[in-house]
Amino acid sequence: MSAASAIIQPLSFSARSGAEKLSDPSLKTPFSSSSFLPNPSKILSSRSPSSSSSRRHVSVLPVSNAIKESNVKAKISASDLLITREEGLELYEDMVLGRSFEDMCAQMYYRGKMFGFVHLYNGQEAVSTGFIKLLKQEDSVCSTYRDHVHAISKGVSARAVMAELFGRTTGCCRGQGGSMHMFSKEHNVLGGFAFIGEGIPVATGAAFTSKYRREVLKEEDCDHVTLAFFGDGTCNNGQFFECLNMAALWKLPIIFVVENNLWAIGMSHLRATSDPEIWKKGPAFDMPGVHVDGMDVLKVREVAKEAIARARRGDGPTLVECETYRFRGHSLADPDELRDQAEKARYAARDPITALKKYIIENSLANESELKAIEKKIDEIIEDAVEFADASPHPPRSQLLENVFADPKGFGIGPDGRYRCEDPGFTAGTAQV
Repeated sequence: MSAASAIIQPLSFSARSGAEKLSDPSLKTPFSSSSFLPNPSKILSSRSPSSSSSRRHVSVLPVSNAIKESNVKAKISASDLLITREEGLELYEDMVLGRSFEDMCAQMYYRGKMFGFVHLYNGQEAVSTGFIKLLKQEDSVCSTYRDHVHAISKGVSARAVMAELFGRTTGCCRGQGGSMHMFSKEHNVLGGFAFIGEGIPVATGAAFTSKYRREVLKEEDCDHVTLAFFGDGTCNNGQFFECLNMAALWKLPIIFVVENNLWAIGMSHLRATSDPEIWKKGPAFDMPGVHVDGMDVLKVREVAKEAIARARRGDGPTLVECETYRFRGHSLADPDELRDQAEKARYAARDPITALKKYIIENSLANESELKAIEKKIDEIIEDAVEFADASPHPPRSQLLENVFADPKGFGIGPDGRYRCEDPGFTAGTAQV
């Protein structure tokens, strides 16, 4: 049995209800007792996932444990490894870049270089890297307000993201988007969205565009897919259900990726959801529902591969629930006093970057010095991004009303062709408002 086949198990529907799981003191986490990982050749196919008669109960295992069991502690050949050396280094670099970038954001926020709400991604890197590094340039990504790392994984430079956070004209949105609204036409990053569920209809529309171009406009090479990232709190929102229905009805090339970090701001997922197993909502709409250990980039990547391939070949959408955890508070303004310290320590011990590093070294894909060289390179990239952002100019006042109205001669431009806001009397009489 190969290492991959040891990890990817048939999609299973647990015989125990959510209430039974929550009352079981032997379970360390809400989903640690079951992994709903698909068999690519059987489950993520065009047939209905709900037709599966399998009801096996499968345990979530770290990748290293699964490999040890499948090989009975024998030496693993190169063909048994889940990734090549090049893939391993790419994954490691992307995850470390995301973590280091967010750590620097925290420093810059507390130094007064960033304003408003800033939501960091620390701990969830395996989800972004596991999915986005499998995409093509033409594929699209829709994010949430926790969007910096998604943009970087998709190819937006650390300079452009940092400058946007600083509110400078060199940012990817010329300083007008800020932390929660990363956008890049060049990289098909369709935006971060501040309201939960707001990006899901946009992602569904992008997937519809791909299908329309291929089937109606006869662009045979248009096999573009869309990833819609959102959190567990979003899964109780109407837009989520409406878009799952449309995507399944029209077999759209989209993957709905739930980054279930167990907390919606300060609300525990277990207190807010009647059935905490979000993946079950997929089969309800006649699409595969998959649960994967979101702290393990290699497991995420295996599921992502087939979900993306399924979308490309026209077999429709997939709902993937990635159980992960954020290592910081909801935002940098959150004192993070509601979560249990033992829970935070338990997930910190499963740091996805540490786990990948261990896998790479144990399987001789790279040595410690090579990984240190990557970390040093990333430190230089982050320092350069900060220096670039800090030296970049602020947007001019005239930029305030740009991209607000479709008509360039609309509300913001006077009869003389100049911006009204440039008129010294533009704000006269409004100081008391």
